[in-house]
Amino acid sequence: MNFRQGTRDEPEINLIPFIDILLVVLIFLMLTTTYSKFKELQVNLPVADAQTPRQNPNEIIVAVASDGRYAINRESADGTSVDSLQRALGVAASGMKDPVVIISADAAATHQSVINVMDAARRAGLVQITFATQQGNGRSGR
Repeated sequence: MNFRQGTRDEPEINLIPFIDILLVVLIFLMLTTTYSKFKELQVNLPVADAQTPRQNPNEIIVAVASDGRYAINRESADGTSVDSLQRALGVAASGMKDPVVIISADAAATHQSVINVMDAARRAGLVQITFATQQGNGRSGR
């Protein structure tokens, strides 16, 4: 029998696998964490408190309906393309000195419809463009 006194090793705790596991869990949590997303943007539309509307004989009023139809000076425009709008704006602006294009768009009209009017006005050489708003009493219009 072996009665020799041996040195007894003390148990060690190996932390390297533990740290590896923690880093993997940390990376997993960082990649799968969802950040707060906007479910709906709260948009307050601008309201203009203008004085009494002035009558300008050099105004071209372009109405944009919610379904994409256009009317120029209360007459329905033929077609909805930029080229047809350009021709109609050119006819409406003939004989006017420095005409002002007033875009009166429905609240439900698409941005593309309004951009089409702006592009047609630019192509027709009409550089003064403004937008019609409703007169408000301090409340946001919806």
